[in-house]
Amino acid sequence: MKSSKLFAIGKTVAPIMLGAAIYAFGLLYFIVPNQLMEGGVTGITILLNYAFDLPIFLTTLLLNLPLFLLGWKVLGSNQIFYTGIGIGLLTFFLWVFERLIAGGWLIPFNTEHDFILASLYAGVTLGAGLGIVFRYGGTTGGVDIVARILARKFGWSMGQIILAVDIIIIGASLLYIPREKILYTLVAVFISSRVIDFIQEGAYAAKAFTIISDDAPQIADLITAEMDRGVTLIPAIGAYSKQAKHMVYCVVSRQEIRRLSQLVKSIDPTAFVIISDVHDVQGEGFRQT
Repeated sequence: MKSSKLFAIGKTVAPIMLGAAIYAFGLLYFIVPNQLMEGGVTGITILLNYAFDLPIFLTTLLLNLPLFLLGWKVLGSNQIFYTGIGIGLLTFFLWVFERLIAGGWLIPFNTEHDFILASLYAGVTLGAGLGIVFRYGGTTGGVDIVARILARKFGWSMGQIILAVDIIIIGASLLYIPREKILYTLVAVFISSRVIDFIQEGAYAAKAFTIISDDAPQIADLITAEMDRGVTLIPAIGAYSKQAKHMVYCVVSRQEIRRLSQLVKSIDPTAFVIISDVHDVQGEGFRQT
């Protein structure tokens, strides 16, 4: 029992380790060399580095440690456990990459002209790192802990709290970096948020068909026979006609959209069909957990 629990923890910690490494790399390889910014506690550590040349790994640890202890007390160990792991791993990889850069083993991407390229790559790496960490239940600490506490105590939106703090921190950075760098930072933040969503929702996107037809049972049988896909018949009642009927619900890959549409039309050309996006599909015929 104990070994299986340790194995389960290891399966979660390993991706968080990978995500923390990617995030730390993005900060020190793209963000800092080009004097861009980041939000949250990480943004404060970057500002302290710009203003006083303080090591980012050290300020990350010193700022996150009291927040982690506060979160442990208020939120409990279950909610904060993987956050502590994320903080520790991020601090470690920041230290590693700072040593590699200082020793000349890693040459940061520093550009004087093409800042859009730097911001794009920064957004991708930061988003990929955070997306992996978030997907496996971890965080990199900082404002996330404060947002959780305030959301629990006062019912405030975590998203609004984090956004407000990010605006304050990025705004304060105007004291140390030019305005155009802030605009490039916003590009990086936008790209990062999209990559985070992509990773959290799943790289495999499918389509869900909701089909309303008087011939729903025949359509379901045909889909099962021709496409070997699972189909669900959902009882429904027409609001206008008050007649009982069925809806067909089926999830297929993007390559199968046209084929399924043709099968529906072959049975009922007037069927009402709703096609919607589905992310991170799990189960038979798709990704297995």
